[in-house]
Amino acid sequence: MSTEAVRETAFEWTTGHALATALVGAALVVAPFVLPQYQVYVLTEVLVLALFATGFNLLYGYTGLLSFGHAMFFGGAGYGLAIVLRDAGPALGMPGTFGGAAPLVGLAVAAVVGIAFAVLLAIPVGYLSVRLEEIYFAMITLSFSMALYTLALKNVGQITNGSDGITVILGRASLFGMPLVLYDRTTYYFLVLVVFALSMYALWRVVNSPFGMVCKAIRENPERTAALGVDVKRHRWIAFVLSAVFSAIAGVLIVPLHSVVAPELVNWTTSAEPVIITVFGGPFAFAGPALGTVAFRYLRWAVTQSPLLEAHWQLVFGTLVLVVVLFFKQGVYGGVAALGDWLAGLSASYRDDGASGAAAFVRTSVGNAADSLRRGTRQRSTGGGSKEGSQ
Repeated sequence: MSTEAVRETAFEWTTGHALATALVGAALVVAPFVLPQYQVYVLTEVLVLALFATGFNLLYGYTGLLSFGHAMFFGGAGYGLAIVLRDAGPALGMPGTFGGAAPLVGLAVAAVVGIAFAVLLAIPVGYLSVRLEEIYFAMITLSFSMALYTLALKNVGQITNGSDGITVILGRASLFGMPLVLYDRTTYYFLVLVVFALSMYALWRVVNSPFGMVCKAIRENPERTAALGVDVKRHRWIAFVLSAVFSAIAGVLIVPLHSVVAPELVNWTTSAEPVIITVFGGPFAFAGPALGTVAFRYLRWAVTQSPLLEAHWQLVFGTLVLVVVLFFKQGVYGGVAALGDWLAGLSASYRDDGASGAAAFVRTSVGNAADSLRRGTRQRSTGGGSKEGSQ
């Protein structure tokens, strides 16, 4: 391919992704004005979980480390925010302190404290954890998370309120003379949307920076990367802390949305959510966790509309995960990308040869898919074939 063709392809790719981002952004801005209030709540939760999963994927999909303990940063930051609002909130919210913006300033200060707590926790935990690999890394992160869960559940120091948790109710504020009802779902949605957009942009810059390139090299071959002079443990440690930062940002956003923080927020089940969402959405694409979150959360909502499906939620979701794993190489993102490529091929066939060309393209595509499925089934039945094929 010539240099001009490469530049043209890169330009088309960038333009297409920029257009898609603009359309998604416009839809997110318009959504709360056309959706029912409950759906605004669901969409707000989707944004928070998408940020949580994308932050987790900085460590998993880009650096190759599977953590089962990210709930300690997600829930730990939430606890930090709730404790500050409970104990120092009245002082921060005094009308004479910051004027009408006092409740908003109090929320911001509490969020910074919560994130700082998660970072201070991530630094030593990450330092110890990155010295292990594979399942050992996963288990030590799970151990640290469950230790924090136990402290929260046992109400050590009488600060977490045990299993009852801490209630967080936002108030009213005024910003430049404009009244803000922070507990209003639409108002809080836009607050979350702004933080989500800025955080996702920051994450995108990280994964596309030289540091992100090194992380991907470590994921692919840590031994060869170390042989090139890269301090693998140091880079993993930095990736761990950065991943914790974005997980903490998601944590301080979810608590006011749910109006409570409880020990379940630092339990292993919460750590499992970004893992499932990322695998379901596609860990090797930046948008994969976000797409996985949309599919996961709205699938969960759709199942609740049927009592029969709701009673067997795990079976329904497990079946769908199985289908995605079997038929899509890169999860939901891979399926969407494959569908886009297929539609582009169909359009090109129709443009070149009319309806007969489009029909031939469909027949060929179906035949190729069937052959691929048969080959995969045959390899699995004979033990996976060659080593390269099994990988």
